[in-house]
Order: sequence, then structure tokens, then C-alpha cells
Amino acid sequence: MVQRKNLVVAQSGGPTCVINSSLRGVIDAAREFDAIGDVYGANHGVEGALKEEFLNLSAQPEDEIALLRYTPVAGSIGTCRYKLKSWQNEDFERVVEVFKAHNVGYFLYNGGNDSMDTANKIAKLAAERGLELQAVGVPKTIDNDIGDAQFKLIDHTPGYASAAKYWAHAVQYANEENKGSYPADPVLVLQAMGRKIGFIPAAARFADPKREIPLLIYLAEAQNSLEKLGEQVNDVLRQAGRCIVVVSEGFNVGDVGAVKDSFGHTNYGASKVTVAQTVVNYLNSTGLVVKGAARCNVPGTDQRSSMGYASTVDLDEAYRLGQKAVELAATGQGGYMSTIIRDSGIIYNVQYDKAPLEEVANSERTFPKEWILPSGCDVSDDFLKYLKPLVGEDMLTLPMLNGRQRVTQFKPIFAEKKLPDYIPQADRQQPPAK
Repeated sequence: MVQRKNLVVAQSGGPTCVINSSLRGVIDAAREFDAIGDVYGANHGVEGALKEEFLNLSAQPEDEIALLRYTPVAGSIGTCRYKLKSWQNEDFERVVEVFKAHNVGYFLYNGGNDSMDTANKIAKLAAERGLELQAVGVPKTIDNDIGDAQFKLIDHTPGYASAAKYWAHAVQYANEENKGSYPADPVLVLQAMGRKIGFIPAAARFADPKREIPLLIYLAEAQNSLEKLGEQVNDVLRQAGRCIVVVSEGFNVGDVGAVKDSFGHTNYGASKVTVAQTVVNYLNSTGLVVKGAARCNVPGTDQRSSMGYASTVDLDEAYRLGQKAVELAATGQGGYMSTIIRDSGIIYNVQYDKAPLEEVANSERTFPKEWILPSGCDVSDDFLKYLKPLVGEDMLTLPMLNGRQRVTQFKPIFAEKKLPDYIPQADRQQPPAK
């Protein structure tokens, strides 16, 4: 008789429109393996594991699990920005202790590069402590920065296509606004997420593949100066009388009073000054070649949570990557992240595979230089060919109830705690001095 072990799934970092589709894939796939017992969701990522807060997902109603496909971001089981760093030895030991107490043999971590590194470290420590634990990563990030420059480890990351679709529509709507409001407001500056990776702002070009809109796109990788941006905006104004500027939040405009999260990443949404406002201030102070002024629009977390713009392709692939991660774990293939690889040829098709956690954790893909046009303010048709099949053809139809969207509402059914209460190490002591 197979000895059943429980499975813990956790989420980390900024959530996406499709993160719950991966979670649904995990829950559904786990039922297919006799070796897997209950599926627990760690409440708010690894913090939930440290605090022994496990939501029993196997005990949830079937219709609530099905609604995960249409439920955005991480309200279902929560996410975190708590990073297990090398000096936090007590935290690592605590996770293993909790997993032992709850008969956990499978740990799935849905996140980015740092999450893959954490999953790998927990698996290694568990092995040292005599716990048989299969740790597998589930990829997630709207930045599309997991992987290598050759797109061999993973072609794209769940969450990115939906953020790209959001931006394609945002620029279409911005163009209508700009057409109607100039000459009073001839320049509209939009700020897109992407600290140093330009895949999100690049998606603005999908709104205008024929290049008929007076649109300029500035990726962090292009490294254009603010002065050059001003010159290019005025060049467009001379030709078209108006201009839409999409700028990455990581575009270098000098000090914006940056705020860092626990991963060491800049949190532009919490910084003192936005990049877009800095660009607008510069344009208005140096002067436009037409009458009127520049203004800006800075979307926030709606870029990753606007479910109406979710790509159905993205949702389907996120679900299958969750399934693939369970298959890897249940068949003893821990130490990997489930991946998606695009077939060659003109017909879009993908294969679901795996990549070593260690290799993924140390990777960071940037926007390919060959996809940035020489002007530094636009992207190529080759990028559009890469993006188009990911965005898909249709808009998602959302389940509604009394005029409001119906989203997953799990019951608060938690596993019984078996260990003393614990305060995460980073919450009670400072890291050692370097």
C-alpha cells in the first residue's frame, strides 16, 4: 500500500491574473496520484509555513475550486514578500519541522527566481534532516524575466501574457483619449511595470502593430536619457501634433526616492516620485514644440489584477504548469521547476517540461537587444510575432452574480496546529552586519 504524504503549495511575490489557475491545476492534479494525501495552501506563502497556517484545500467545495480560473491575484491563499535568506537558519529549520509534523512530502512554490532558490534550499535541508521532500517550482511573474536569453529554459512565464494584453488595451484607450484631448493635452505619458525588464512596456506596441499611432516606448534596457526622450517627443509632435509615451517604471530619470522590498527589489509603487511624473515635469519645464502640456497616467497593481483582460491562453497554460509541477513531485522528480517550451514553426504549440531549480534561480532574462529598434524608443516586429499567440484572440467571459463578479471564497478550514507558536526570524532580529 502506498504511504500517502501531504502536499503544501505556497505563493510568493506579486500575484497575477492567472496565479489561481496554476493553483487549481495543482489541486486537480493532486487527486490523480494515490501517493498524495491532503493539499494544503500555506497562508501567505512561506510565512504561513513558518507560522503553521495551512488552509486545507482538499476540503474546499468543488465550485469554489473551479472558480479559481476566474479569480485574480492571491486572495485565495495569499502571497508574501518574505525571503528566506542564508542567515535565517532558524526559519529553514522551522519549515522542515512543520513539514515533518504535518507529514508533508511535497512542496510546490509558485513564484519567481527567488522563490525557486528558496524551494531548492528547503529541499536540500529537508534531505539533510531525514525528511523525504520533493520540492518543485511553479513559475509566475508578469515581468517574464525567469529563464535565459535563448528562451531554452522557459519560453514565457504565466502572468506575462495577461499583463501584456492589459497594456495593449490601455494604449488603445489612451490613443482615443489623446486624439480627443489634444491640443490642450498633446502628450500623454503612461508608466508600465518593469523595474529593469522591458517585456511589459514593450507590449504597448501590440496596440498598434501597423505603427499608425504616434507612440514612443521606453524600456529600461534601452538606456535612453531623459534629454533624448524630450527630443524624440518633440520630433513626434512636429509630425503628428500629439504623442503617447509608454515608459518603464525602471527608466532612468535619476533619484525617485526608491523604496526596497524584502527581496531587495525597488517598489516603485511606494516610491516618493513616479517616473512618469518626472518625465511630465521635464517635458513641461523644457517646453513642448506645440501648445498645451504633458500629463501622465500611472496604473498600479491593476496591471496584474484586471481579470477582464486575462489571456485565455495564459490561463490554460498556467493551469497545465500547475498540473505538471504535481506530476514532477509525485513521480520523484523534485528539484525542478515546471516549464513551457514553444515548438518551432508558424503554428503555435507548446510542450510542458522541467528545468533544474538551481539553474532557474540563478537566471534573469532581460528583453533581447535585437528586439529594440535603433532609436531606443520602439520594439521590433519579431517581438510582436513572439507575443501575439500568447495574448490570444478572445476576451474572457467572467461569471457574474447580481451584477458583480463571482470569485473564489474558500472556507477557513485549517489544519490543526501541532507545534508551539513561532515568530519568523526576520520579524524579530536584524541580519548580521557585513
